[in-house]
Amino acid sequence: MRSAAPEPPDTRAAELVRSAVLADLARRVVADCGADVGLVGVPDARGAQDAEDAMVLRHWAGTRADLLHNLRVPAGTGLGGRALAERAPAWVPDYRAATTISHHYDAAVGADDLYAMLGVPLVHDGAVHGVVYAALRTVVPFGDVRIGAVAELARTATRALAGAAAWGGRAAGRSAEAGLTPREHEVLRWAATGRTNPEIAARLGLSSHTVTGYLKSAMHKLGARNRVELAVAAREWGILA
Repeated sequence: MRSAAPEPPDTRAAELVRSAVLADLARRVVADCGADVGLVGVPDARGAQDAEDAMVLRHWAGTRADLLHNLRVPAGTGLGGRALAERAPAWVPDYRAATTISHHYDAAVGADDLYAMLGVPLVHDGAVHGVVYAALRTVVPFGDVRIGAVAELARTATRALAGAAAWGGRAAGRSAEAGLTPREHEVLRWAATGRTNPEIAARLGLSSHTVTGYLKSAMHKLGARNRVELAVAAREWGILA
């Protein structure tokens, strides 16, 4: 059985940025908005017709238990599933007593002693990038100030996600225009961070000789005579941010 083709380096870079943005979003909900717990669900298409039919809670801050970690939430279920389905914020002052949501996840919510909960979808140009939750361990109504603060964090994060996706697409296109192969692009990207050939080889599972060959090929294609000129040329092409 043939193994899957490796993911292009620009795609991996964009995914790393995406993960960092969403992890930071969960932390900032706690640090900046006064929530006890921050959660972020990301779209997941397993067993669904498309990625907007379900999400998985992949990022969290402030949790005490682990039942909410990596929990799969189909659209329409619970609070976050409702926000996902309606593409609009949803909140309840007491999750376990709420009559406007389903109660599929009471055990997980109870394990973390959560009551008040807010879910805000991350939507950009009609695409849903996930849902951010702010939860408290007390029964309180969500006021406009807190809802607005979480919504603003969600907008900022969504713009960053859209920018990362756009950069990944542009980088791939510009690498192709310059004649670089995906592997040459990947080696070049690590070289631009100051990594030595042996360090790049160890990271990518290549030999130092192979890394040297990729860099020489990239130099030839970009008209560079050394690593410094190579990094400058790559940035002029827009290949490196």
